[in-house]
Amino acid sequence: MAEAKKREIVAGRKAPAFRLQDQDEAWVQAKDLAGEAYVLYFYPKASTPGCTTETCDFECALPDFEGLGVRVLGASPDAPARQKKFASKHGISFPLLCDTEQKLASAYGVWQEKKLYGKTFMGIVRSTFLVDADGKIARVWRKVKVKGHVDEVRAAAEELA
Repeated sequence: MAEAKKREIVAGRKAPAFRLQDQDEAWVQAKDLAGEAYVLYFYPKASTPGCTTETCDFECALPDFEGLGVRVLGASPDAPARQKKFASKHGISFPLLCDTEQKLASAYGVWQEKKLYGKTFMGIVRSTFLVDADGKIARVWRKVKVKGHVDEVRAAAEELA
């Protein structure tokens, strides 16, 4: 129990390091984001209704985030080909990280046991993290409901600026 608490991602803790490919198979790593604030949101699966809505909402708000100096990154267990198809279909211009081995999701504590229609499986619990320019977690949203979420994240990003 103490070990789980120790690894829990909460405001004020250093954000986990990562190095993952995006939808274009370009490498994106935390150390390249040093000195920049960023939003990292986790979604279960590209091209599903909730994930599409959330990602498109972030894309629509991207100019606001950029104006605040905050990058936006999405992450799911999808492979680059699926992420690329998703990004192309919906005009997504920010990196969609391909966490195919769920290492980043596990580091953030969002790869969890889920239940649906009586079946138990491992999957992403929709969550968002706002990381400040010092690489520390500024805000955490767990078990996200899509509607209105991007507005909440944008308001928190404004507080960082």
